Order: sequence, then C-alpha cells, then structure tokens
Amino acid sequence: MDEAAAAEAVQLIDGEGEFAADSAERFMAAAGVAGCGLSYAVVSIMGPQSSGKSTLLNQLFGTNFREMDAFRGRSQTTKGIWIARCVGVEPCTVVMDLEGTDGRERGEDDTAFEKQSSLFALAISDIVLINMWCHDIGREQAANKPLLKTVFQVQVTALPSFEEKEEQFREQVQQLRQRFSNSIAPGGLAGDRRGVVPASGFLFSSQQIWKVIQENKDLDLPAHKVMVATVRCDEIAHEKFSCLTSDAEWMELESDVQSGPVPGFGKKLGYIVDVHMQEYDKEAIYFDEAVRTAKRQLLKSRVLNLVQPAFQKMLAHLRTRALEKYKTELNLTLESGKGFAAAVRDTTESNLNEFDQGCADAVIEQADWDYSKILEKVRRDVEDHTLSIREGKLSELTNHAKEKLRKALVEPVESLFDAAGPSTWASIRNLFKRETEAILPEFQKNLAGFEMESATSEGMVSKLRDYARSIVENKAKEEAGKVLMHMKERLAKSSIIRSPYRSISRTSDKVACHCQALKLLSVLAAIRWDEKPDKIEKILTSTLLDGSVTSKSKGASASSDPLASTTWEEVSPKYTLITPSQCKSLWKQFKAETEFAITQAVSTQQAHKRGNGRLPPPWAMVAIAVLGFNEIMTLLRNPIYLFLLFVGYLLVKALAVQLDINREFQNGVVPGIISVTAKLIPTLQNILNKVATEQQQQQGHHQDAAAEAPQQQQQPQPQPPPLLLSPRSPMSELRRPLHMPFSPVRKAVSPSPSSSSSTVTSPRNAGEDQKPRQMVQPDNESNNAYSIV
Repeated sequence: MDEAAAAEAVQLIDGEGEFAADSAERFMAAAGVAGCGLSYAVVSIMGPQSSGKSTLLNQLFGTNFREMDAFRGRSQTTKGIWIARCVGVEPCTVVMDLEGTDGRERGEDDTAFEKQSSLFALAISDIVLINMWCHDIGREQAANKPLLKTVFQVQVTALPSFEEKEEQFREQVQQLRQRFSNSIAPGGLAGDRRGVVPASGFLFSSQQIWKVIQENKDLDLPAHKVMVATVRCDEIAHEKFSCLTSDAEWMELESDVQSGPVPGFGKKLGYIVDVHMQEYDKEAIYFDEAVRTAKRQLLKSRVLNLVQPAFQKMLAHLRTRALEKYKTELNLTLESGKGFAAAVRDTTESNLNEFDQGCADAVIEQADWDYSKILEKVRRDVEDHTLSIREGKLSELTNHAKEKLRKALVEPVESLFDAAGPSTWASIRNLFKRETEAILPEFQKNLAGFEMESATSEGMVSKLRDYARSIVENKAKEEAGKVLMHMKERLAKSSIIRSPYRSISRTSDKVACHCQALKLLSVLAAIRWDEKPDKIEKILTSTLLDGSVTSKSKGASASSDPLASTTWEEVSPKYTLITPSQCKSLWKQFKAETEFAITQAVSTQQAHKRGNGRLPPPWAMVAIAVLGFNEIMTLLRNPIYLFLLFVGYLLVKALAVQLDINREFQNGVVPGIISVTAKLIPTLQNILNKVATEQQQQQGHHQDAAAEAPQQQQQPQPQPPPLLLSPRSPMSELRRPLHMPFSPVRKAVSPSPSSSSSTVTSPRNAGEDQKPRQMVQPDNESNNAYSIV
C-alpha cells in the first residue's frame, strides 16, 4: 500500500450533499481498507468553522487535508465531508473531516447540513473529535453548546495554540496520537463498540445511512441531543451490565447460592445491583431525561433477568429447608405425645411463616418479584407429607389393633374348635364380644387425636370389627376344611380306642364314637353369629347316627332325605361352611376309614372280657394234671427244659412281632415266605442282642420280667395309640403321624388240656421300612399279650 496515496484526502460527500461513491470506492481500494475485515476504526472531527480541524488531523494522523490560508482570513476551507487514512496508526484508522459549523457561507440552511453531517458522523464513527477554541466556551451557538451537552462524555484534551506555540503543540499532538493506537482493543478509545460493519461493506453502509439522513429534510429524526443520548446511554448501560457480570461480589454470591441458602441474600444482592445502577445514573445524568430513564429501565430489566435465577435458587433452598424442618419438628412433636392434628396445625403454621419471612428477605428492593407461587408449592409439599404421615400413622394404628385382635382370637378360637361341643359358638361369641369391647374403644380413642369426622372414625372402627369377624370366620373355614381329620382325632381320643381293656358293649361303644364325631361335624357345619338355635346337630344325629343313610338311599327318594340339600334351614348361605350333602359324604368317608379300627377295638374288649372272665372248669384242670403228669414231672426234674421252652416262646413271639407275619403274607404265601426268610436271621440277631443287654441290666429279676423288659423300655406308654385306618387304606396313609394304626393281638386258648401254652398272632406293620417293632404289654401279663406299632 502506498502511504502517500492513502493519506491523500478524498471527498466523500460534496458541498451539495451528494455522496461521491466512485471516488470513495477508489479510495477504499487504494488505501486497502476493504480487506481489513473488522479490524478498523473510523474517527471523525467536527467543530466550528476555521477552528483548525484539518490542521489538527494532519498533525495528528499524518493526513493531507486542505488547511485554511491565514493570509486570506477566516473562510470556509472544507466543504462537505472528506476522508483519508491515518499514516502509521494500527489498526487501520479512517479519518473523516467534516465541514465546519456556524459558517456564514451556508446562511440559513447552515443548521440543516450541520445536523445531517453531525448525525452521519455519529452514526458511522467509532471515535468523534470535537475541536473548538477555549475562548468560544460559554457561547450558545459558537461553542456548539447543544452538541456539547450531549456528547461531552468523551475525554477532553487541551492543546496550545499552533500559531503561537507550535513546538509545544506538536509535542502534545504526538502524545495524543499514542492514544489512538489499538483503539479498538479492550480498554481503547473504541473498545466498547458494537455492531461493527465489515470493512468491505463500510462504503455501502455509509451511503445508505446518508441517504436516510438526507431524505428527512424536515428533520423528523430525533433531536440531536436525543439521538446522541440514545447512543450514549446504550453504551453506558452496556458497560455497566458488563461490569456487573464480571463483578467479584456478584460472582461469589452466585456461586454460594448454588450450594445452599445464603444469609442476607436479599441485602447483598440488592447492594450489588444498586451500585451498578447508581454508576449508570451518575454517567447518564447529563443526557436527555426521557432517554436515560428508558435506557435505565432496559438496563434494570437486563440486570434483574441476570440475577433472578440466583433468587429462584435461593427460594428452592428455602423450600427444601422448610420441608425438612417441618418433617423433623412434626416427628418430635408427635413423639412428645401431642395429638396428630394439633401437631400438624402448629408445625405447619410456624414453618410457613418462617418460609414466608425467608422469601421476603431474599427479595431485593429493585424488583417486585412475586413468590406466592412457590409459597403455594411449599404448602402443597407440607400437605402431601402430612397426608403421607397421616396414612402411615393410621395404618400403624390399624395394624396394631389387627395384630392384637388376631392374637386375642386365633388361638382361643382354635382351642374352642378342638373341644367342640354344644356351647362352642356361644363361647366364641362371648370371646369375640369381650376382646372387641376391650380393643376397639382403645383404637377409637387413638383416632381422636386425628380430629377426623365422626362418620370416618366410625367407619374405621366398623372395618376393624369386620376384620375381627373375618378372623373367626376364616379360622372356622380352615377348621371345616380339616373336619375329617379332626373327626379321626376325636375318635383317637375316645375311650374305646385309648382304653381297649374296659368292658363296654359293642353297640354302645360305636354309638359313643359316632356321637363325638357328629358333634364336631355339626359345630363346623355353619358359622353362628346370632344366638338363634338351629337344627343342624339334630338333623345330623337323626339322619346319620341311626344308620338311616344307607336305608334311605335304598328305599327312599332324594327329596325325602334332609341331607340332600346345599343349604341349612335358618342358616344364611354365606355362613354355611359344610353343606348337608357334604356332611353326608364326609360321614360315609369317615365310617369307611374308621370302621376297621372301631371293630378291632371292640373285638379286643370282647376278647379281654372273655379271657379274664373265669378260670377253666375243674374237670379240665384235673384232666390236664392227669394227662400231662409225665410231661410235668419231666419239666420239674429238668428245669432246663422249662427254661428253654420259655425262652423259645419269647423268641418266637418277638420274631413274629418284629417280622409282622400277617402283613408279610397279605400279598401271598410265596412272597411272604421269601420276605420272612430274608429278614429272619438279622431280626433274630437283633432280638438276641437286646435280650442279652437287658439280662445284664436286670440281674436278679424274675425271668418273665427280664424277658419282657426290652419291650417296656422301648414303649413306656401304658395306653396303645389308636388305629384310625381301615384295612383298605393305602400304605401311604399308614405314615400319618396323627393316625398310627393299632392292632390288638388276639389270644388263642388251646382246647387241648395237655398244653398250657398259648399262641400269639402279630399285629399289622405301621410302615414299610421293616424296622424292629416296639412292644407294650397290657396290665394282665399272665393271660394276654398285645403289641402296639
């Protein structure tokens, strides 16, 4: 680039106001401005005519503007607007020399072009210089006082007279020149400029701006001071906003509020905002009031938008803290024993008041922020938590009452069903009434602290009472589902099974067993909450106990059978546990599965009665003594024979019991022989080992007691367990722990008078593992031998 050509001044706008586009384009190309991008600055100078503007620019920037001829006197030297590039100043700086103001050449039209050119310079320039004589200060027009009032915020530099003190003038101009270096950098004279047009579009942009200004001949544009105030106030507002964003106190406050609530947040934030707003007011005080006020509102809006997120964050922290404090205080108040409703009321009021005060303290004076919405959110948070705690407390009270009812009813009701009898349901009703009257009033008293409506409280009590009824009903259903097992257990506890040696008739024993079972069946057939009597037991007794089920099924129609129904008279279907037809089926099954046990027990009683009834007749005893005299004498002369005979008898008896001969031969003779042969030797060894052990422990006892001691040690109970299964029951049923089979041993009395020995048959086996069997002897050891498996 040719510096001399660049410094050569070119007219941009002529004296008639025409934009010289061609010459301006040649200048842009020759000076190399078009390729500078955004790295350029525009400096313009304005001032009174013949005030030395062109001279100052030439001395300051090394340009070649035309200067006034002092010999010709004061006259218009610069017409229109001229442009040149500075020499030796970076970045690229374009200088505009404006026509002087207050000149006599333009006459009355002077102010129009003056304002147009001034507006044009302010619109496209980054830096505007106003040159004037010191002795002109104080004059209204000569000093451009209206202009100075609006733009006097740029810096002021006093220079000596060029004519009188040329050397000093040049020195100070050079010092001023240094301030234009790097003018667009941050902190430079034009460091805060905005909306820069790229250098390649500068000429077109300038032409369009001048066109707009020139077309407004009536000057409908804002007044000069309004226009300048608008630009300058914008710059001040932008500067103060930038200062706020980089303010250390603000950044620290913003950082602190992110991690938690900040004490005195509103005062601190209000002070920071107030400082920067006051700085704006201080710098914009000389500009048009309407403009600076409008720009202040915009600045305030931008500042509040900047700081409002921190305010919202502060409210969020206050909201979280208020909810947590409410939870803690509510728990402490409840633990102190205060009623739930009263605790909620007091705690809610105190915490909401504290939150409201915290929000008020966080608001700054410069803003009218409304925090009512977040206050409502906190109120909803408190209500939601209160509802959750309330439901939990009510659930806890209800579950506690249910647990007390369950413990008070389940086991007693189960015991009453175990001992079922005519007064079972009356006892259950009394138990139910006693326990509910003890527990439900306490529950209702606890509900008083919640201050709920009476209808709601009564409803909860009613539900709890229904729960207590359901406990009894469910237990009754459970026991009804196991009625057959309970009937068998009751048979097992009956006297005919537990005491097979007492003398009672066969018919009366069976009837007694069946009566006990029918009583249990009638109790579990239906739920009886009222005291109204029913005919269930009577119907069952008359229909089943008299054995009429079989006869009616053969000779009568189903309509005449009182059990041919699915409901009981005077009993609601929802309270029916076992229908009449189900009772009939259960009874048939019960009789089929227990008939064999009852028959065996009755037969044992009859055999015991016959065996213990009387001694053999005298003639039989004489015949035995006469015919067996030789054998008796042989035994008396050789006691070893008597001992061996007795030992053999015990051994055979033990083998028969352990091998369970009857069971082994149920599947046939050949399989029975094979099974007994395979088990004979191990069983014999086991018996001999036990006999030898017991002999050593019972030395000195009678031989009969010594032989039977192992059986007594293995089974100490005097009463045999009952047999509750019929001969048709499968082997898996024999493993039921509640139904271990019992088989009394039949005593066979030999009709031959020559022998006093007796044979004993083995009982049925209780399992399939073929383990050695336990034996228990009855009270009369001399006449009978029994075995309980």
